[in-house]
This record gives sequence, structure tokens and C-alpha cells, in this order.
Amino acid sequence: MSATFISTNSISTTLRISAMKSQASLSRATEEATNGRLADVGLSLGALTGRNLTLRAQLVDIDKLVDTNALVSGRLDVTQERVSELIGIAQSFQKDLLAARNSADGGNVIATSSKSNLESLLSTLNITMDGQYLFGGINTAVPPMGDYAPGSTSKTAIDAAFFATFGFSQTSPAVSGISPAAMQNFLDTTFAAEFDDPAWGTNWSTASDQVMRSRISTTQTVDSSVSANDTAFRKLAMAYTMLSDLGTQNLSEGAFQTLVDTATVTIGAAINDLANVGARLGSVQEQTTNATSRLKVQSDVITKQVTAMEEVDPTEASVRVTSLQNQLEMSLALSARISQLSILNFL
Repeated sequence: MSATFISTNSISTTLRISAMKSQASLSRATEEATNGRLADVGLSLGALTGRNLTLRAQLVDIDKLVDTNALVSGRLDVTQERVSELIGIAQSFQKDLLAARNSADGGNVIATSSKSNLESLLSTLNITMDGQYLFGGINTAVPPMGDYAPGSTSKTAIDAAFFATFGFSQTSPAVSGISPAAMQNFLDTTFAAEFDDPAWGTNWSTASDQVMRSRISTTQTVDSSVSANDTAFRKLAMAYTMLSDLGTQNLSEGAFQTLVDTATVTIGAAINDLANVGARLGSVQEQTTNATSRLKVQSDVITKQVTAMEEVDPTEASVRVTSLQNQLEMSLALSARISQLSILNFL
């Protein structure tokens, strides 16, 4: 038969350890009762923790895609608005051309409005959103278009092309001697070349032909921008430039009508191309909206799965909190009573 020695110190130590464990359990239970979620997911789920982490990683990826799609949609909306504005301006200007073709003062009227339209076009192509140039292609850090003004590369190139062909500047009185055939030949060859590559990229645009691509779902990417190098914008720039800076006011009636007729055809083609640009943007907008809707459905499904794994019954957690508080208070009370025990009290 053996004797077991029990001291007040060992009993006190045991109670202190029990109190510490109760405090840790109480902290977890209080957190679960407050948040309705497991305080220590890994400890509670065990082997299911890996599944839980995978689902949460998927949720993070989906949330990032939804946020990205919001930015993409914003850029597309602004771009679509600007394209629609350009179409409206071009259509209105096309009507003015028909009225000015046989007008005595048509050259002056058209030169003024076409210059304004060219400035508006260049300004639109240089629009920014969140610090990025929307029409720069992937080159979003710098303005895609420069001003058309004395000293600019585009203006200098047009001046040089005109002088090389006719031997005088656009402001010279000799402009009145340009024949309709000579003007048509210039417009179809030397002048048109200024809006084709490589002259366009050298003198007019710093935009890239490659547009931005954005991932809108885990399996889908789309072209999410438009480049200022698109043929629609080149044609508009060509039409506005020929009417504003080829000596319009001083041309003979025949040469002026040739200029107007060519510009009318060019603007008509530009409007059709702009409509195609708008259609492409509309398709991408729809794809982005649909992708976002699908992502939100996936997010809801995964969230329900995660919630089912991590959710805690607040009522049950509250009961545990009360029970643990009682245990802790009892342990502390016993520890206090035992600490007061001394053999001296019994001598």
C-alpha cells in the first residue's frame, strides 16, 4: 500500500492551470458568440481546413475580378460615350457640308467648323480616366495625339506635303489656280499618305496598335480599349484637316467642290467605321456585365459553402460563454481559498 501526498501548492497549481485553460476557451467562445464564426478555423475543422482555404482563395480571386470588371466597365462606358459624341458631330458636320458645297461663303464657314471639329477630335482621343489615356492602346501613359498647330509635327508634315505638290503654301493667293483634277490627285495620293502608316505614327499618333486586354472571368479575356490608330479616327482627322487647312477659303469653285465631295465620302466612311467601333465596345460591355453576374453567383455559392463550414450557433456559443465564466469564477474562488490554507492555522 502506498501513500499519496497532496499539498496545497499542487492543488493550487492545478487550479491555476485549469483557470488558464478556461480563460483561453472563454476568449474563443466569446469571439464566436460575437462574430458567429469559428475563432480558430484550423483547430475546429481539422482535415477540412485545406478545403476551407481553397474556397477562401477562390473568393479572393472572384472579388478581384469583380473589382477589375468595374474598372473595365467604367472605361468602356466613357469610351462609348466619346465615340457616340464623335458620330453625332460628324453627322451634323456632314449636313453642313452639303449646304456649304454650293454656297458663296462656304469655304469660310466650313474652314472654321472643321478646325473646331479637328480640335474636338484630338481632345477626345486624349481623354483620360484614372490617369490612363483611354485611346492610347497599351501605351496609356502619354497622350496619343498632339495638337494640330503651327510647329507641330502633323501641321509641319501637311504644310510640307502641300508645298511639295503645288509649290506654294495653303495661304498663298496662288491656291485659287489649283484645278479640280490636281486637288483630287493630291487628296488621293500625297495627302492620304499622311494618314497612313508610317506617317500617321510618325507625325500624328503615339498610340499603340495593340489595345488593352482585360481578364473578365477565370476563362475569358476581352479587348477593353480602342486605339487612336483605328481607321475611323484617321478618316475623321483627314476630312477635318483637308477642309480646315488646304486653302479652303481661296480655292476655285471646282476645286472647293472636289474638296467637299471627297471630305463627304471620307466622313461617311468614318461614321460607318465609328459605328463598328461602337458595336465592338457594346459587345465587350455586354460580355463584361454577363461575366460579372456569373462571378457574383459563384461568389454567393462559395460564400454559402464557407459559411456552412465556419458558422457557429450564437446561442450555443453564448451558453458556452456562461458555462466557462462560471467554471473560471469557481476555479479562481477555490484558488483563493486554498492559497489561504496554512498548517499554522491548526497548531
